[in-house]
Amino acid sequence: MPELPEVETVRRSLAPALEGAMIVAVEVGHPRVVRRQPRPRDFQDRLLRRRVASVGRHGKFLMIDLEGDFTWVIHLGMSGRIRLEAPGGERSPHTHVVVETDRHQEVHFVDPRTFGFMAVFTPDEFEGQSFAHLGPDALNALPRFRRLLPRLEGRAVAIKSLLLDQYFVAGLGNIYADEVLHRSGIRPDRAAGTLSVDEVRMLRGAIGPVLRAGLRWGGTSLNDLTYLLPDGRAGEYFQRLQVYGRAGEPCRRDGTAIERTVIGGRSSFWCPTCQR
Repeated sequence: MPELPEVETVRRSLAPALEGAMIVAVEVGHPRVVRRQPRPRDFQDRLLRRRVASVGRHGKFLMIDLEGDFTWVIHLGMSGRIRLEAPGGERSPHTHVVVETDRHQEVHFVDPRTFGFMAVFTPDEFEGQSFAHLGPDALNALPRFRRLLPRLEGRAVAIKSLLLDQYFVAGLGNIYADEVLHRSGIRPDRAAGTLSVDEVRMLRGAIGPVLRAGLRWGGTSLNDLTYLLPDGRAGEYFQRLQVYGRAGEPCRRDGTAIERTVIGGRSSFWCPTCQR
């Protein structure tokens, strides 16, 4: 599933293409993609003839403000991606939504597994959605160290699971949570409440650099290439991962073999020497 760096990379590509543009055509090819829309027909009706005010993001969700106080929400799910194309161009398989603007450009939503979605909400509808109440954004609104401390105190949940909780902090997923924990020297199965003051400080300090590194290299495209940039290129952070997906390979820091552990049903990769 695309995580914060991948979604932010998409946002940065979409912003210059969409901001200020008017939507002139909307095509929905698979009804499941608009399943979160209270009335499916509203998706097209609310997009047509509206200008895009701004292209934003919170955690793993794209949140696009439209004139008329509507919010166009895009979630890429497990396999969704966005392509920017010229009108009438070739469409990739599993292109389920096409939105054309008055700038003679199309936004294609491609999603083989259809776990992603698009919807356009009124303010009241938006407030009723779970993603309206996510935790602070891990890149743009990460709480200061002293505000994080009390949120970990007494917590028995594994720190890896807590980092994946989007209501604790929004945007981290399996890949970047493992990278953050490796950078901060913390085992993924440690109970969150056992972290010392210094460890919480290191954890907090690792999140920004890891996410910014992912952004700098266009995000992480794994071998299945389910995530690609809007121009079709693969994200290049995969080659720079320190632990994720590297079970049995040597730690880049000390040469110890990376281990794989299942925590909360999710694979976790870590170095038993670097991380305590």
